[in-house]
Amino acid sequence: MANNNSIKKEKDDDDIALLTSAAVAAGIMAMGFFRREVKTWTKENSSPVTEADYLVDQFLGQTLLAARPQYGWLSEESPDNKARLDKKRIFVVDPIDGTRGFIRGEDSWTICLGVVENGKAISGVIYAPARDELYQAALGKGAKLNGAPLVRHPHSTNLPIIPAAGAVEKELAAAGLDFVRGPSLPSLAYRLVQVATGALDGALARRGARDWDISAAAIILAECGIALEDVCAGVPVFNRKNTRHGALAALADPSLKPLVHNALVNVYGCPKP
Repeated sequence: MANNNSIKKEKDDDDIALLTSAAVAAGIMAMGFFRREVKTWTKENSSPVTEADYLVDQFLGQTLLAARPQYGWLSEESPDNKARLDKKRIFVVDPIDGTRGFIRGEDSWTICLGVVENGKAISGVIYAPARDELYQAALGKGAKLNGAPLVRHPHSTNLPIIPAAGAVEKELAAAGLDFVRGPSLPSLAYRLVQVATGALDGALARRGARDWDISAAAIILAECGIALEDVCAGVPVFNRKNTRHGALAALADPSLKPLVHNALVNVYGCPKP
């Protein structure tokens, strides 16, 4: 008779397979709109959304919840159903992360799918179809890039590469950190996992990132031994009533943490308890 651990392992493996197949299918769907005339609207928070976002979201909701009707649902492009708060596991979805880049024809946008259990990210898939890159991870099983173990390959630059602009760049420079300002990638999830590949040494985010922006990246980074941290609250907790997070940092070199975290706190502050 199978024990509880083996049953849970099989379920987690099934979740990764489900997320992967859904992400790839969603990527094919989104590519049908990429670099073409696409209907675009502006949401209440002034961020853009396209017909591709909505169609992909609808497809993912139907596909994932049909396979796991007992799971809750949280997506950037769906109304927030607070019933998710009573669920042990939920899907966390960003149909197209990096919509601005998608509209501009840039190729680093992603499909982000995750499973959260009791507030912790346990499975995640990030698919960048225009770059043919598929990132996967499940708790305790490591991370993969295009089916192979995701191994960090440090770049040849002597200085750390960290995309930091404006006030954060000035704070880091004032603190004495010599670094190369990395590329600005519109998909936060994609930017975060570049720390795992070695393309970046750090990835930062201002206050306000939501669960769907970071949950899939969080488990991928964690399985590579890299912590994604809220500089004020520590390891992010997911599936709360408020899905917003404080300023975030993922750093390949933990020795940079005090300086980088302090810079982000100085710029963005910490929310009141």
